[in-house]
Amino acid sequence: MSDPIAERRAGSAHVDDQPRPGRWLALSVLVLAVLLVGVDATVLGLATPFLSEDLKPSGTQLLWIGDIYSFVIAGLLVSMGSLGDRIGRKKLLLIGSVAFGALSVLAAYATSPSMMIIARGLQGVAGATLMPSTLALIRNLFHDPKERSLAIGIWGAMASAGTAVGPVLGGFLLGHFWWGSVFLINLPVMALLVVVGAKVIPESRNPDPGPWDVPSVVLSLVGIVGVVYAIKEAAVHGLRWDIGPAAVIGVLALLLFVRRQHTLASPLLNMKLFQHRGFSGAVLADLLTILGLSGLVFFLSQFLQMVQMRSPFNAGLVELPAAVGAVGAGLAAGWVARRLSVRLVVAGGLAVVGLSLAGCMALHADTGTLALCVILFVVGVGAGFAFTVTADVILSSVPKEEAGSASAVSETAYELGAALGIALLGSIVTSMYQGFSVPAGVPEHAAETARSSLGGAVDAAAHLPAEQGAALLKAAQDSFVNGVDTAAGLGAVVLLGAAVAAWFLLRGQTLADSAEPQPAPEAETAPVAGSGSTADGPTGHP
Repeated sequence: MSDPIAERRAGSAHVDDQPRPGRWLALSVLVLAVLLVGVDATVLGLATPFLSEDLKPSGTQLLWIGDIYSFVIAGLLVSMGSLGDRIGRKKLLLIGSVAFGALSVLAAYATSPSMMIIARGLQGVAGATLMPSTLALIRNLFHDPKERSLAIGIWGAMASAGTAVGPVLGGFLLGHFWWGSVFLINLPVMALLVVVGAKVIPESRNPDPGPWDVPSVVLSLVGIVGVVYAIKEAAVHGLRWDIGPAAVIGVLALLLFVRRQHTLASPLLNMKLFQHRGFSGAVLADLLTILGLSGLVFFLSQFLQMVQMRSPFNAGLVELPAAVGAVGAGLAAGWVARRLSVRLVVAGGLAVVGLSLAGCMALHADTGTLALCVILFVVGVGAGFAFTVTADVILSSVPKEEAGSASAVSETAYELGAALGIALLGSIVTSMYQGFSVPAGVPEHAAETARSSLGGAVDAAAHLPAEQGAALLKAAQDSFVNGVDTAAGLGAVVLLGAAVAAWFLLRGQTLADSAEPQPAPEAETAPVAGSGSTADGPTGHP
């Protein structure tokens, strides 16, 4: 008896291989969402002091305002990627964009800390629909591997640009408007994305997805949020009674999630994807890279603003070369990887970042702007090459039908890497900072405030006599810089280790040069589109 799904796939093979008209216009719309998510991830940090003065949140409420967005995104990425595969990635992207815009208004006009926490949490739900959907749509828009590599490079470049533009744009807005303006900038971008995207983005989905398993969604959410919460809270605020149970519940939920996926006919996440060495190697490289970089990224803004005493806008400009380097490298990454090799570009890029972090061990309060810009530019170049090629490998290692889930795994690796990096490297910086010697004569309450954070030291110094305040601030800054230098050194070790891992795990991995053939409907183990072949055997459907 004939299989109607197989017949439909076979009959559309020739059509699917043809270049989609308007694909570059569609890409320009998709990267708007990526740009916005990047901006939104960094801009709130600048607005926090102004928001705190207006809403007067407690210390716990302020932490949740800052963290709940990333917690929810991390917990829902896999679920939303799988949902897009089922209901349609375009549909999910447009629904998420409308919701993100509406919730931005709610956050901008929040009148209480509780209202802000709810708004940021719901923004996280909407934000989790955007990143996997955009990358999965690129996988289905661009069938020619060379075009797809360029498209992924543009996608990655916009993500980097958004992260870098956030502090600059935020500094400008906060200098001219109230804190809610950092949320309202989302509205025109989302409106353009929805209006234009509805016309130019083609729909894509898994033609035979199976049901969306709600218990798996719950297990994924509980597991990832529990683990990320425990790691991040322990690093930033020390051990508390709730951290152990959160970690245990999170790990158990993830184990149950993995076990359940192996028993489902239509799993939320196909665990067999990890049997593909290129896929697993690229995901691991991303996780380790973010882990090693997060120490520098997390503390760099504090270094620029509270050690070198730059304005938020000026600090944002100093960080901009990293985005410039990442943009340029991302656009060239596919071309370079085809002429050299995937593992050389990824491992080389990670090694460059690692060596740049080693150079950051010499940072001090008097480090000049030019030196900082050069270091950050080189970091951006290395990361741009590595991240773009690993994203290409991840997407081309899976069937088009599972592009959403694969994209979500990639994004989740970033979130987990950031949480682990802040936990491991952040705890080192914090412990080294809190041990600094307070100058004689400083009141005990001022010393306690100064030891709580570098921001506390700046505030405490401002309320002391000039000479005493300057001595306290100098001691705190020196201790903080020593911690950052140590974190940079450890980050360099992690990045160099990631480079070695990528060299072995991506051995033989290639990027295809021509449009992928449609696999025969009955050949479930045929080579995966776009992944090429390796010296160790076919890199096929796991």
